[in-house]
Amino acid sequence: MPRPALIPPGEFARVAASLEPDARLAMLADMCRFNALTAVKRAGSGHLGSTFSSLDVVVHLLWEELNVVAVGFDSPDRDVFFSSKGHDVPGLYAALNALGVIPTDRLLGMRRLGGLDGHPDVGVPGIEANSGSLGMGISKARGIAWAKRHLGRDGRVVVMTGDGELQEGQNWEALQAASHQRVGRLLVVVDRNELQSDRPTEEILALESLQAKLGSFGCRVVTCDGHDHAALRSAFRDLWEEDDGTPGVLIAQTVKGKGVSFMEHPTALRDGGGTYRWHAGAPDDETFERAAAELEEGIRAHAETAGIETVVTELVPPLEEAAGTSLQGEPESGAGAPKPRPRVTGEYVAAAYGEALLELAAREPRLVVLDADLASDCRVRAFELAEPDRFVENGIAEQDMVSMAAGMARHGLVPVVNSFASFLASRANEQVYNQASERTKVVYAMHYAGLVPAGPGKSHQSLRDASLMAAIPGVTVVHPCNAEETRAVVEWAVLEATESVAIRLAIGPSPRRIELPAGHGLAPGVGSTLREGDDAMLVSYGPVMLHEALTAAELLAERRIETAVVAMPWLDRVDPGWLADTFGGVREVLVVEDHAPVGALGDTLRRGLAGLPEPPALDVAGVEGWPACGTPAEALRHHGLDGASLADRVALALPGRAGA
Repeated sequence: MPRPALIPPGEFARVAASLEPDARLAMLADMCRFNALTAVKRAGSGHLGSTFSSLDVVVHLLWEELNVVAVGFDSPDRDVFFSSKGHDVPGLYAALNALGVIPTDRLLGMRRLGGLDGHPDVGVPGIEANSGSLGMGISKARGIAWAKRHLGRDGRVVVMTGDGELQEGQNWEALQAASHQRVGRLLVVVDRNELQSDRPTEEILALESLQAKLGSFGCRVVTCDGHDHAALRSAFRDLWEEDDGTPGVLIAQTVKGKGVSFMEHPTALRDGGGTYRWHAGAPDDETFERAAAELEEGIRAHAETAGIETVVTELVPPLEEAAGTSLQGEPESGAGAPKPRPRVTGEYVAAAYGEALLELAAREPRLVVLDADLASDCRVRAFELAEPDRFVENGIAEQDMVSMAAGMARHGLVPVVNSFASFLASRANEQVYNQASERTKVVYAMHYAGLVPAGPGKSHQSLRDASLMAAIPGVTVVHPCNAEETRAVVEWAVLEATESVAIRLAIGPSPRRIELPAGHGLAPGVGSTLREGDDAMLVSYGPVMLHEALTAAELLAERRIETAVVAMPWLDRVDPGWLADTFGGVREVLVVEDHAPVGALGDTLRRGLAGLPEPPALDVAGVEGWPACGTPAEALRHHGLDGASLADRVALALPGRAGA
């Protein structure tokens, strides 16, 4: 692996004091791009395209437009800036590091335990708001501006949104309310880079004429080149000077991947055959070196033009990586992650899901697939290409997508809805409830379910979805453990199930291939025993936690504690006969949840076991509190869900065996 370098904060201070404004800001933006590239490379994942498109605006705001650096991030009279889209945060982190707000060791620990979350978190100095499901930022900014006015405080509020993010309806609710309420001192910057996760916005869900739409909601709108600092200065001046209480909106026309030729749109889109590769993921070694060299050459050219010495870079310490883990934090729509580490397989259950859907298209003519700008991530791109008349791209709008699926189901179709679990189960929960109340069937594919990958942080780690869906009558929640079981679950959900089904799917590579017993067939409420043992029993689901449960059983065997391991994919129902046969005579049961410790499999088994004559002692190991951000190994260990921690927990629960 190459030794990445970083530009130290002192060099930013030297450049900021040396050049005339426009040249200074352009050079500082490229320096931030260089450091963001290094941070993403070390993290193993991140979002470079959107980071690079937004950085000229971010730098312009922090170094020139806003007062926050001068008055301090703790001042109640500070100007406030934050990004609603959130995934561009590597650039903001790089800028805050350059300004001395974030220490360098934390920047280099991005997406690592104790470092910086993969999406904004207010626990980090300089971060004003957490991001999450897209579309919340304008509402938050309006609230901050209202609070400043109410409390008699100075300071303006600027929030950045992605252009694709404007497909989410909450943005428009916020804008019409801000216009009506005349909050004032509120500015929205739209990063109009014209690309979403991997396709143009106008293909996903057209936004134009954006300026006219924004104006019709009572906004004052200015459009300019988002990489031209003279144009940005003029645009900001006009919007602030003409503030009449209505929200100002700057449409910053930007280039996704700005600063690296092969990442820039439209070149990268053309090279990718219509797909943009650089939205998410870390570049491989060769690509990283090319990108770093281009940025370094651009910075050198800035310095030569200005007649100053070029910036000094410092090699960063080598990264210690735990064996047996994958750093992958983003799905394959991105630039690609480092090659899997030892013991990480090439199996992706999400890929098996996509293959199963495509195979079912020929068998079930009523099958239709809906997506929320995640077709590559959710592995339904192949279905889209093969069956375009049966595929609906809804853009970033889960609530709308679910209600559309409900209408389809009312008229006899079998809709399969796709998004990340943390967005689909929570943001659209009322719409799911409404659909289920109509006694129709919709299949909800909830991707990115569970604790890992943990690098993106709490906004993406879905640990409440099973409880939210299981509480709705007429919805079955299931989490398959391998490719074979995933295919069986999809087939059952589409062809046989009579009610709605929520399928939780891991998005990263399986740590090991879970081998189900020979002849095992899918049956609702029935699990399977993967390993026999008389001393205790571990029960879990999904490729990640079953791997940890099996690892724990292997470690316990070395301590002469024989532990059974049971795979139970059905999280909200259990077959009474199977329950009695499997758990009869068992003394200690530990349920290992890829979820919060309430509302999922543990509660289901607890209710079922209460009916046995001599129920076993049951404990639940789940993700307590807010999920940790870091590598899979770091996050699992932090929550006591790695194999070694589970083994210790089981041993402590057995009388006289804690020291075994």
